[in-house]
Amino acid sequence: MSTPVETPVPVIGEAVLPAAGGSDPRPLQAPGPSAVGGNPLQRDHATTIFEKGAAGRRSFVAPDAGVPEADLDEILPARLRRSAPARLPQVTEGELVRHYVRLSRRNFDLDTGFYPLGSCTMKHNPRLHERVTALPGHARLHPFQDPAHAQGALELMWGLERQLAEVSGLPHVCLQPSAGSHGELAGVLLARAYHEARGETRTKVLTPDTAHGTNPATVTMAGLEVVKVATNPDGGVDLDDLRAKADDDTALLMLTNPNTLGIFDPNIEEISSIVHGVGGVLYYDGANLNAIMGITRPGDMGFDIVHFNLHKSFTQPHGGGGPGSGPIAVSDRISPYLPLPVIRREEAPAGDGPTGPSGARFSLVEDAAALPEGAPGSQSIGKLRGFQGNYGCFVRSYTYITSLGAAGLRDASEVAVLNANYLLAKLEELGVREYLPLAFGTRCMHEFVLSGGPLKRDLGIRTLDLAKRLLDHGFHPPTVYFPLLVDEALLIEPVETEAKETLDAFALAIAEIVREAQDDPSLAQNAPYSTPVRRLDEAGAAKRPRIRQPLD
Repeated sequence: MSTPVETPVPVIGEAVLPAAGGSDPRPLQAPGPSAVGGNPLQRDHATTIFEKGAAGRRSFVAPDAGVPEADLDEILPARLRRSAPARLPQVTEGELVRHYVRLSRRNFDLDTGFYPLGSCTMKHNPRLHERVTALPGHARLHPFQDPAHAQGALELMWGLERQLAEVSGLPHVCLQPSAGSHGELAGVLLARAYHEARGETRTKVLTPDTAHGTNPATVTMAGLEVVKVATNPDGGVDLDDLRAKADDDTALLMLTNPNTLGIFDPNIEEISSIVHGVGGVLYYDGANLNAIMGITRPGDMGFDIVHFNLHKSFTQPHGGGGPGSGPIAVSDRISPYLPLPVIRREEAPAGDGPTGPSGARFSLVEDAAALPEGAPGSQSIGKLRGFQGNYGCFVRSYTYITSLGAAGLRDASEVAVLNANYLLAKLEELGVREYLPLAFGTRCMHEFVLSGGPLKRDLGIRTLDLAKRLLDHGFHPPTVYFPLLVDEALLIEPVETEAKETLDAFALAIAEIVREAQDDPSLAQNAPYSTPVRRLDEAGAAKRPRIRQPLD
């Protein structure tokens, strides 16, 4: 008699889905205390590259350059030269490659797992964008290249400006800022310059209590005062509190819509009227733009300034602190204060010098005096950084927008909202919402906030414990303890590039963690068990970091 053949069950993350014709998905048992020390990466003591190799080992030996030797004193004065060679690692190429690959495996990454980090939009980064960015004309473009010989790059940047202007509903764009927080700073400085040009000194910046932490930090850096605006019971801006705090000293209101609670404020037109009514500027934090692309536009809502996160909405990879890109778009009245240089496009006669692919000529205008009165940059706040921005980010984002088109961007946002609401409903179906209720509202936009207050009160585990236990299920935790007005907050953003099976598996993992906490809360309280490094004293690490290592 033949042996029955078992139908394989496909694994999704660390959960399994049923075979064809099977019952509901069921979670796979996540590693517990017995797994401690069993992980090869846990047994592997992490070492720096300086602790490896031996004297005389090399990864590469350069051939003789074949040029005459020059007098070193003529090239570089002795006072600027090292007195001893740099103490660099001496390793073979094999050791070098293995070291950094092993380090990469100690990290969680988007290519191998679900990353539902709220307000961070951790969507898939298409490989097509990497191929385009790696083309020699992009990858080998030198920052000091004469603009006359960088016409293709300037035309791409000019085209990206036009695309972002259309997405935002605001006509003027600057690509310079290096990150969203840098774009925020640019926006606040622009608003301050606008008021100063009118002979006004305004010091108050209104920010909702759901605002990203960079908002108040940016305001402080700009030398202005943060004034918090309360949230109403529906999760939007409290209009009465806004009216009470908006006055002739208000420089601007910084707002995200939808906000960090995942709620689109239906009173946005009235909010705009209140702020503009006292002569203030309305600033849009673009962190949550992924929910509304092609559906509505900040400029149409009444905003004067928008910052984009190319590394969120437009698939530039998050780089572990860099590179990022935070362009800004502004209305006509703010445009004279834009940073320099600005990209100028001019029609060029055929055969009359270098041009871009379209046949137009592009240049960088560095001097505000060379611009007509009232033109973008004519009363510039100055440069925000060296050169023009992180060019590779521009190429990837331009490729993304061009390949999707207007209809594709709208589809991306609609699916992002659909995925978030599906996951919310799935958690309800699995009975999780008893312990993790939705903080505000009944539905959401692209993300939602759960409160772990009942989980802590009834089962004895905190949001942090749940987050750490998710790592044992193969998922990166969502954002925790933010926004601050939600008790034991868990901020989840599933993004449009995740499949239904992944969302199902994630919901099952949360349900399994809640179920096991009913029997043994210590499992979550001591998690994770399967990661390269167990739970750390995070407060101690932040307050007493060890950032130096002796070489001897």
